[in-house]
Amino acid sequence: MDSFNAGAWLVDRHVEEGRGDRVAVRCRGSSVRYAELQVELWRAQNLLGALGLSPGDRVAMVVQDDPTFPAFFLGALRSALVPVPLSTMLTGKELGPIVADCGAAVLVVSDTFVAGLDDLVAEAPGVTDVVVSGDRGELPIEMSRAGNVRCHGWDDSLDASEAPVAETTEATPAFWLYSSGTTGMPKGVVHLHGSLRSTAQTYADRVLRTTEADRFLSVAKLFFAFGLGNSLTFPFAVGATAILEPRPPTPASMIELIERERPTLFFASPGFTAAVLDAAPDPSTFASLRATVTAGESLPAKLQTRFAELTGQPVLDGIGSTELLHIFISNRLDAQAPGSSGWLVPGYMAELRDDEGKAIEKPDTPGNLYVRGPSAAAGYWERPDATAAAFVDGWVRTGDVYTRSADDTWTFLGRDSDMIKAGGIWVSPAEVESALIEHPDVLEAAVVGEHDDQGLEITVAFVVAAAGATPDPAELEAHCRSLMAAFKRPRRIQVVDELPKTATGKIKRFQLRDSLAGD
Repeated sequence: MDSFNAGAWLVDRHVEEGRGDRVAVRCRGSSVRYAELQVELWRAQNLLGALGLSPGDRVAMVVQDDPTFPAFFLGALRSALVPVPLSTMLTGKELGPIVADCGAAVLVVSDTFVAGLDDLVAEAPGVTDVVVSGDRGELPIEMSRAGNVRCHGWDDSLDASEAPVAETTEATPAFWLYSSGTTGMPKGVVHLHGSLRSTAQTYADRVLRTTEADRFLSVAKLFFAFGLGNSLTFPFAVGATAILEPRPPTPASMIELIERERPTLFFASPGFTAAVLDAAPDPSTFASLRATVTAGESLPAKLQTRFAELTGQPVLDGIGSTELLHIFISNRLDAQAPGSSGWLVPGYMAELRDDEGKAIEKPDTPGNLYVRGPSAAAGYWERPDATAAAFVDGWVRTGDVYTRSADDTWTFLGRDSDMIKAGGIWVSPAEVESALIEHPDVLEAAVVGEHDDQGLEITVAFVVAAAGATPDPAELEAHCRSLMAAFKRPRRIQVVDELPKTATGKIKRFQLRDSLAGD
């Protein structure tokens, strides 16, 4: 197999081909050019090498979205190390077991996370070195007393001499991403060097038609599979610009950033687009956009239409997964099917199977979604049973229930564990949620199943009010009755301040079900 290194492909190639002066990253009003970014990769390689790391060793990262992230992520790839980006939204106690699971001896953190280091290293005794980006301030007291964890300042690392590119191929393990862990300990998803190029050559090139003139802005952070593609792989693959925002995203901050940085492509979750619409921004804010991309949850048809009308440009909803790294079914720039995930991304295959694993050929029949494609992970780290269940004969079992129409449009019905059987008939949570969101008083909705006093499953809805509105459950029930069969409508509707969500923006329906059990 020919040699290939994703870090070199994403950065060195542009410098070697005369694009070193192009802006790779915009962050906090400053620019980092590709030639400058290459030097940052060398600095990261030299520091990690000085800490005694060898090819295959893991480097855990709790790094905010700023130039430090691509420096260490791509620098590690260049040295055949394995970066493991972790959520900046978790606490040290939550992150410690994950760091221990991946076996990283070196941890890279942003200075904003220093306060959580004590708890993290207490849960991950294998950590020997911590690299802190930014102002280190005071080290945690317990960590300083222990004296068994060495702390290094990234800004103090001055060795910027050229570092070599390790010998790797497309099949060499490159990086791990941990699943969201909504049902237990997150699993380390092992991706290869070739995975990054595959997503760029399929979704980014064939669907988004990205060029070096594009400017990418993503609500999803870089430690997510979705955000990694949006803010690193896709812009760097074509020598374009990634707009990074270290702060947690809010509708106000994203609107301000769009006005100031003028992105051409905007990536968000359906829930975030709803929040932006609720903020009622001036449509001229989005004049620079040529498309918006949504993923994480199914985008209701009404939200797709409203956001497209606000921006004046297409909204491309799609489905991806950590196991497949990015989107594999998507709407297109020149064709959108509101309420559906669209069509297969070129380069991927998909099929629906029944509970016995047999392929479903009849259109509009619900089934379990299986996908295969060039960006599929190699499996889960030290989880043989989970790997065998999810990776089947070259196919990835996504855990989603879908239908496929006669014209090959794919529509999400729900996670296999979220489907509701009301009156003996399957009900799609996504369908009921879409109907609720069509009501002007509803900003967001989540639907789950609950068993009544007789042990029968009924549909329960949780709704978040739109700005200035006070939803009336009886009115919402009548609204749903007018749009769908009686067995589908919610038997209970609860108005809540917010919906519980994972770090990726997916609704934690299990938590809503637990709250009903508590009631």
